[in-house]
Amino acid sequence: MEVLIEQIAVYGSVFLLCGIVVFFYLRRQKKTSKITTQKVAIAKEEGVYEPVSLHPHIDLNICIGSAACIQDCPEKDILGIVDGKATAINTSHCIGHGACFHACPVEAISLKIGTEKRGVDLPHINENFETNVQGIYIAGELGGMGLIKNSVEQGKQAVEGMRTPKTKIPNVLDLVIVGAGPAGISATLMAKKRGFSSVTLEQDSLGGTVYTFPRAKIVMTAPMDLPLYGKVKLYNTSKDELLTLWRKVISENDLDIHENTKVEQIIPQEAGFFNVITATGEEFLAHNVLLAIGRRGSPRKLNIPGENSQKVAYRLLEPERISGKKIVVVGGGDSAVESAMLVMEDNDVILSYRKDKFARIKPKNRERILAAIDSGKINAIFNSNLVEIKEKTVILKVEGEASNREIENDLVYIFAGGILPTKFLQDAGIEVTKRFGYTMKKHK
Repeated sequence: MEVLIEQIAVYGSVFLLCGIVVFFYLRRQKKTSKITTQKVAIAKEEGVYEPVSLHPHIDLNICIGSAACIQDCPEKDILGIVDGKATAINTSHCIGHGACFHACPVEAISLKIGTEKRGVDLPHINENFETNVQGIYIAGELGGMGLIKNSVEQGKQAVEGMRTPKTKIPNVLDLVIVGAGPAGISATLMAKKRGFSSVTLEQDSLGGTVYTFPRAKIVMTAPMDLPLYGKVKLYNTSKDELLTLWRKVISENDLDIHENTKVEQIIPQEAGFFNVITATGEEFLAHNVLLAIGRRGSPRKLNIPGENSQKVAYRLLEPERISGKKIVVVGGGDSAVESAMLVMEDNDVILSYRKDKFARIKPKNRERILAAIDSGKINAIFNSNLVEIKEKTVILKVEGEASNREIENDLVYIFAGGILPTKFLQDAGIEVTKRFGYTMKKHK
């Protein structure tokens, strides 16, 4: 009897301990769910809940709530846990690295682009990055996959899988690469490794999209393998450090890269190759073409009087060299607020935004820009539109005001997004489809 009583006591203690553990676990889970739900509500209110590009999609029937996806995500509050299941929070801030996809132990996460309501134009490419036009390939951001590491890998794989021309034709290159960003540079290196005759054409400057980042901006990246160079281990690095790496790689391998050379047309020829024509009329003949350009294409213009003035720019370069100027920055996205803050210390800065509050900007940027406005370092004029640019002034139309404001001005920076290069692709024969909630395929 005494043994039985002792056993009951032991079992009772075990059950009590288990009960305590379960109680605290459920209480913690409830607290976590409440916090995440509040974050989701704030994200919806601030307009950052809906994704704008590549983002994680969670299958709640499979998810076990391990939180491995949250732990591996380098960004804050992209994902959270509610009632023991993963959920999206600030998906518009997702940078598309795919770490959550690889971290999930039960494959409950897939990577999608576009939503059921918001479609995204995507060109058709197969598992080898070839479009419906045989010989034209796409790698990097244009195909839906951003992030430096992803772009580098795709540029390499695209050239690696290209068919070698059966017959060499005089004056016809094996490959023309359009774009000298991460995907384009990686592709150029792989072309050199394969012994291809090639040329790389970049409409702006070396680095592509990376080059347009403000000098001090930190770029999230990860270890990557560059052809002819080897493993590069970068985690948090500046634009300058990345550009130094690109220049080193290009110099050591004697790569042929033409900067400030915009491609206007790609015309398929009957002989089976392509005529690549630049904005200046220069022509390059090639058996293959790789498009490694960004999704933004050309900057979107306001189409207002005076916009062709020399004091107007669509990106901020060398902000440390600008001082004592009266500057108007147009826009309310991350690029606009980051640029405004980079020149606010030594200049008189006005930030003009057409909406009544900032939407879809990163939490840290929101915190910093609001602090800058409160301190008077930046004069933010909400509900305003730039309607004319004059030699020494600009004209702003502000909602609710009877007359327009004329403001003294030296420089104007416009950040109104970019125009997708859809027509450019379609003119080359590439099929482009608006995708709604499209699941991105894994390549190789």
